[in-house]
Amino acid sequence: MVDSFHLVSISDLSDADLAEIFEVAADLKARLRRNEVCTSLAGKTLAMIFEKPSLRTRVSFEVGMNQLGGRAIYLAPNEIGLGKREATRDVARVLSGYVDGIMARTFAHQTITDLASYSRVPVINGLSDWSHPCQALADVMTAREAFGADLKGRTWTFIGDGNNVARSLAILCGRLGITFRLAAPKGYELDDTFLTKARKAAPELKYELYEDPREASRGSDVLYTDTWISMGQEGEREERMKIFKSYQINSELLSLATPEAIVMHCLPAYRGLEITDDAMDGPHSRVFDEAENRMHLQKAVLLLLLQKPRRDPVPCAEGA
Repeated sequence: MVDSFHLVSISDLSDADLAEIFEVAADLKARLRRNEVCTSLAGKTLAMIFEKPSLRTRVSFEVGMNQLGGRAIYLAPNEIGLGKREATRDVARVLSGYVDGIMARTFAHQTITDLASYSRVPVINGLSDWSHPCQALADVMTAREAFGADLKGRTWTFIGDGNNVARSLAILCGRLGITFRLAAPKGYELDDTFLTKARKAAPELKYELYEDPREASRGSDVLYTDTWISMGQEGEREERMKIFKSYQINSELLSLATPEAIVMHCLPAYRGLEITDDAMDGPHSRVFDEAENRMHLQKAVLLLLLQKPRRDPVPCAEGA
């Protein structure tokens, strides 16, 4: 990319980076549709560290590397014991001598920042409890396909918990001139500490908070949701099921959005809870385009980052 060496958070990306990522991702997707082969990462290897299991993250990164001529190595939790069997900084230093890039899907965001701080090769945040930049970028790629490249003035409504995806989307929407609405119960909104950081990363951020999902959906161009119970929150299941029961994307909310509105979900979806079948499978849904775009978008990130030379470690700041 133009400026970034790591992709730890959306805040790492300049406006030029964002433009380049979306342009390259669209081009790679079109090339694949034409059965054109791109082997720009031939001889390159990506280490994939997983503390959390995943369908989309593993397959999209692994297939993406294969399609670009490289290869990916899956590292399961019990193979590393990240931060337990071996210090995170030591893992970063060792892998930097073997591979050309590191993707990590972790619980603590600090694990990602520690990897980036000590790694001599690019580190990509495949998900942390704090942020999910690759998901947010793929989501915007999907919206660009639906509405065109200029999304300024659109309204994006997130229904549910102000979680890692919501944080990354809030900053990205702010950078692109999109109004970001969050419909969330009290206590589950974006906190003031995050919003202060978000407004530094995206000074033009237009953030609107609603408790009523119906009010939040009025005039929206995107209705977006995620599971109410993320990995690591299983102990809160009963409480969350009660609190979030009215925060569901369904035909009623769709009727309040714009006629051309699209529905998105970062998956996995618990049908009948945060989203109904008719919303997920209906004509407004872009859920499975969005899932596919994870691969195309991440291929762009891989292509732009992994061709950079190794460098000395640089401390990495927390962001979203």
